[in-house]
Amino acid sequence: MRIDDRLLIGRGEVDAAILPAMANRHGLICGATGTGKTITLKVMAESFSSIGVPVFLADVKGDLSGCVKPGTRSEALDKRLEKLGIAPDAFPYSRFPVRFWDVYGEGGHPVRTTVSEMGAPLLSRLLDLTDAQSGVLAIAFRVADDKGWLLTDLKDLRSMVAWVAEHSSELLNDYGNVSKQSAGAIQRALLQLEDAGGTLFFGEPAIQLSDWMQRDADGRGYINILHCARLFQSPLLYSTFLLWLLAELFEQLPEVGDLDKPKLVFFFDEAHLLFNGAPKALVEKVEQVVKLIRSKGVGVYFITQQPSDIPNSVLSQLGNRVQHALRAYTPAEQKAIRAAAQSFRVNPKFDTETVLSELGTGEALVSFLDEKGRPNIVERCTILPPQSMMGAIDDERRQAEIQASDFYGKYEAAVDNESAYEIITAEKVKAQEALEQAKAEEARAKEEAARAKEAEKQRKAEEKAAKEKEKKRKNSVAGKIASSAVNSVGREIGRSLTRGLLGTLKKWF
Repeated sequence: MRIDDRLLIGRGEVDAAILPAMANRHGLICGATGTGKTITLKVMAESFSSIGVPVFLADVKGDLSGCVKPGTRSEALDKRLEKLGIAPDAFPYSRFPVRFWDVYGEGGHPVRTTVSEMGAPLLSRLLDLTDAQSGVLAIAFRVADDKGWLLTDLKDLRSMVAWVAEHSSELLNDYGNVSKQSAGAIQRALLQLEDAGGTLFFGEPAIQLSDWMQRDADGRGYINILHCARLFQSPLLYSTFLLWLLAELFEQLPEVGDLDKPKLVFFFDEAHLLFNGAPKALVEKVEQVVKLIRSKGVGVYFITQQPSDIPNSVLSQLGNRVQHALRAYTPAEQKAIRAAAQSFRVNPKFDTETVLSELGTGEALVSFLDEKGRPNIVERCTILPPQSMMGAIDDERRQAEIQASDFYGKYEAAVDNESAYEIITAEKVKAQEALEQAKAEEARAKEEAARAKEAEKQRKAEEKAAKEKEKKRKNSVAGKIASSAVNSVGREIGRSLTRGLLGTLKKWF
């Protein structure tokens, strides 16, 4: 609800109103379960939408979808408005332009990104890799970039990791050692990610962030609701997705400096998941992005139970704060209340620490930035009711809204363009064909050599046989000649003896 140039979020002795020009200084919505954080988020999202600022928010519980229907006046709401000094007849119940999104493509348009766009650091966190394994994954990304091989989906990444492991000796000098054990661990982690739905998130067509920065015909910003009922069951995938989105906004949007209102406001629900188990380097990266992204015209709001869920380095960047009630039953919880109270500028009219544990549902301690970017004194306020319907819509209405969207059909069908998997597979097929051809040529050469050897053996055998035959023939002729000669000589000798002895020719009997 707009008052002058401010967005009214709640009322107490002083209005709790946020200045649009200060909305890109980020913010925090905290409080125990059931204290009204979701209503505050919804009121703020509606307020930004009404002044033409697109919003992106994660709907973990599914009860933000009611933004597509106007709220219904009731006796309880009338009493609340009267308490706030607003005439019930003057409060406009309204629907807001909404687009639904869902990583799984069930409760909204599919949301995809490519493995290359996600990058090695976030994927290492998503896969919960060790330092050594993260190093191998970084090498796989670097080699793919150097070769111009796009990593689109998980099968591309699996193929790439296998490729660098197979070619580790060739890559050693230029990229470093690739341990086959680390490559195997990455492959196992990728299989687990596939089972968690990673095959749906990584692929094409990839989401265009400009599609989340649209306005309707009346100039109101679209409220982009990420349906997280299923995604939230994989906390690591949920948190990594939101971190990727923050990084993408930072990388893609141009510098615009300070604007009269943000280009986009981003709400991180269950923000503690972003930092649970996150390595120091990643937390430092988030801190850097949060610091710098405001100059891109983006406001980032974290929703969690306690301020201590957010690292101090990031918490210090959050200027607009709404703190709902905190419960203190243990010394640790009392310490958390004390820390939360000390994060506000003191209001001399009440004790902040005491009030924090006394706040009722729908009440909050609020401190927004003034026109000079300074935190206002903390005020105890009652948060306005939302203008749209409280609660969730049914599946039939959700599907009708999805199909009526301008983007219906743009992202629904996945495509599989040529990327690393196809290139590596083609390379393997080519290598296999070359190997088979080489084997075939080798076999033919061996067969020809065997035939030549057999022919030579046959030739030598035939030569030998011919020689033997010739030898036998010669021996036979010589024998016949010798026999004939003996007989002739014998006859001549006989004749000679007959003549020589008797002088006459006589026959022997």
